[in-house]
Amino acid sequence: MLLFSVLAAAIAPGIALLAYFYWKDRYDAEPLHVVIKLFLAGVLIVLPVMVIQHGLLLWLGDSPVAFSFITSAGVEEFFKWFVLFHIIYNHTEFDEPYDGIVYATAISLGFATIENVMYAFTDQVTFGMLLARALLPVSGHALFGVYMGYSLGRAKFSTGRAVKLHLALSLLTPLFAHGVFDYLMQTIPSNWLWIFVPFMVLLWLRGIRSVNRANARSPFRWVKREEEVKF
Repeated sequence: MLLFSVLAAAIAPGIALLAYFYWKDRYDAEPLHVVIKLFLAGVLIVLPVMVIQHGLLLWLGDSPVAFSFITSAGVEEFFKWFVLFHIIYNHTEFDEPYDGIVYATAISLGFATIENVMYAFTDQVTFGMLLARALLPVSGHALFGVYMGYSLGRAKFSTGRAVKLHLALSLLTPLFAHGVFDYLMQTIPSNWLWIFVPFMVLLWLRGIRSVNRANARSPFRWVKREEEVKF
């Protein structure tokens, strides 16, 4: 029973956050099987990420800057971006800007969920520790996914030089935010919540703003409005 409780506590935050961002799609919900496919892809990339991170730790050491921006954020965000781009960018179901957010949060939360499960079973954790991880690393991964997906959606529906610009931002923006997050986690004492809480609030405000902007660019919003008028 205890094993089931720990497993549920480790998995629940990722599923809840994915459901939240999935239901924020106002106009054209994505097929669940595609979302699940991306979530599982996030689970599968954990192993190669861990192998590469171990090698980089041996090579670069564990200085806060190198670990935060290269070993941790650099490797994790690149793998998520690479898999996301090659699986979904040219997919027929990617038909509105908000879809990028749904798919990017799916792969990010798949990664964060299996990471959370591994943490729960390799360390002596309490419910409070799992709650803290839900509020910090897991929600952090979700928001990094929002930033990645927002720019990927902009790239998908842009033309000319803007495509390359937004593709670059879809990798660099979450990488930078993730790097700062990890750097603060390593260097700020755990009791300095007055610094970390405002940082998380800023991440969420930026994430919600991206969600609203992506929805506002949906080509299906006019269709929905016409249906409402006819009704």
